[in-house]
Amino acid sequence: MLKRIGFTALSLMISGFSLLQAQNLKEFEKKVTKITLDNGLRILVVERHEAPVASFLTYVNVGSADEPIGKSGIAHIFEHMAFKGSSYIGTTDYKSEKMWIDKTESAYKEWLQLKNAAVYDSAKVQSAWTAFKAAQDSAKQFVVNNEFSQIIDREGGVGLNASTGSDQTMYYYSLPSNKVELWFNLEAERFKDPVFREFYVEKDVVKEERRMRTDSSPIGRLIEEFLAVGYTAHPYGISGIGWPSDIEATTITDAHDFYKTHYVPSNMVIAIAGDVYPDQIKKLAESYFGDIPAGNPAPKTTIKEPKQRGERRFVIEEQSQPWYIEGYHTVAYNHPDSKALDMMSAILSGGRTSRLYKVMVEEKQQALTVGAFNGFPGSKYETMFLNYALPNQDVTVEELEKTIAEEIQKVKDGDVKESELDRAKTNARASLIRSLGSNTGLAIQLAQSEILYGDWKAFIKEVDEIQRVTLDDIKRVANTYLIKNNRTVGIIKKTEEKTAEAK
Repeated sequence: MLKRIGFTALSLMISGFSLLQAQNLKEFEKKVTKITLDNGLRILVVERHEAPVASFLTYVNVGSADEPIGKSGIAHIFEHMAFKGSSYIGTTDYKSEKMWIDKTESAYKEWLQLKNAAVYDSAKVQSAWTAFKAAQDSAKQFVVNNEFSQIIDREGGVGLNASTGSDQTMYYYSLPSNKVELWFNLEAERFKDPVFREFYVEKDVVKEERRMRTDSSPIGRLIEEFLAVGYTAHPYGISGIGWPSDIEATTITDAHDFYKTHYVPSNMVIAIAGDVYPDQIKKLAESYFGDIPAGNPAPKTTIKEPKQRGERRFVIEEQSQPWYIEGYHTVAYNHPDSKALDMMSAILSGGRTSRLYKVMVEEKQQALTVGAFNGFPGSKYETMFLNYALPNQDVTVEELEKTIAEEIQKVKDGDVKESELDRAKTNARASLIRSLGSNTGLAIQLAQSEILYGDWKAFIKEVDEIQRVTLDDIKRVANTYLIKNNRTVGIIKKTEEKTAEAK
């Protein structure tokens, strides 16, 4: 949750480095082809013929920040549905299955209405639930479990996965390069006409994920509360896993409407990197994706988080490991101050040579772990600069807060050496190179740049923006954003266990 995706493959990392160090961008551009279909779908093709494999990424410009009010978690729920197959994958008789899926949906809606009625009738609620379960069981008899993933495994595919963040949803896996058409077939089917198979069964899986990641996790509970306190208006304040009541209230109809609204060609980018050829990809893209209607442009949130009027603090008292977290409202990815904030976070906590690590982990031995980074929980909209620490034994969270404040004040006072900034810039470039070390990493970088900036080349230009950051910039952004009135503080404080006599 607190780390960005990283990919390491040494042999290809060297190749990625050489691409960035070429005399100019044209050397790299020769290996990248951008294809735009008439319906607005963009496909980026990166030729890498070192091995007979290719990585495929479908990047959708929608995340939890785009969810309708009262439907938190729906982006993640639909992500699960995208692995359930199609009308001919994952079923023995889709016509019969579809009939029972429709009956399941009607029964669930009836149960929801009765459950939330002003006058609660337990007999009617139980009867509706029984009808729902019966319809769900009838639909289940036609399901071929995991057939979508089994096909990919059988054909040599690896790394099948997906992720939903605040800003985006990504679907990716790799295949032998002679299976390119198989990918187009499978990917087109699941996004042209998704089947909401076992929808309510999968919602139970999502609920269990929530229990593990949030309800049963101290840091998960802290982060959910932190977001809710830190944001008053913007949807970044709602955890992407969703509130339990919202998950329960979400229906197939809701998920289908969400899909129709956001999974439109102009809101998606496909990136393919590996042993492939642009002419081949263009022909297959037009064949499999060209008939998708363009649809209406996907809506984007226009909500602006109002300026914070003063510090916000909360304390969770429970029998668990203490934690400290603080956040300051900052700017979106495309603001001129964004890169300076990134460099400041690297100076504070970028590795074992960073300020917070050396002082809090090594010298004072106050923290077991400590970190700082800009861009939480997302970066497409105005975001937060986050500091967090896990205290060592017999160290209080108040001591952590004091030390972090002292280190931030030093940055505000201009006590940052040129060597620290240079090291942060070097690490940023190295991180970019590592992200290019795998075909999947490269596909993510290109697709993300295409979505955010409308230009896949933008991720390389970011290196120049980072290089232009100065010590004066670091001091300025520290004094502009890392101020008390702009801060939200969250603490988990361990309560003392009561004795039997006290009880």
